[in-house]
Amino acid sequence: MKSITTEELKALMAEGKQVNIIDVREASEVAGGKIPGAVNMPLGLLEFKMNELDKSKEYYVNCLSGGRSSSACQFLDNQGYKVTNVEGGMMAWDGEIE
Repeated sequence: MKSITTEELKALMAEGKQVNIIDVREASEVAGGKIPGAVNMPLGLLEFKMNELDKSKEYYVNCLSGGRSSSACQFLDNQGYKVTNVEGGMMAWDGEIE
């Protein structure tokens, strides 16, 4: 499974690169702040919402600490999606939040 650090993700965003971020935390967790532009798809609903994703795009999957996003990446990878796990999740994120 591919992974990226929060520092590497911030660098991509700073360069103006198109980054598609999926936040698999619960809506109540996301209400406290998320990476700008991230789309909330709680892990428990991912199986039902994955059809909203485009298999031709790369997605960066984020959660609180990296555990749920790792599970989400394994699942989505098995379904043919291009995914990268964000190591450390929001606990490691020290960038801007919305």
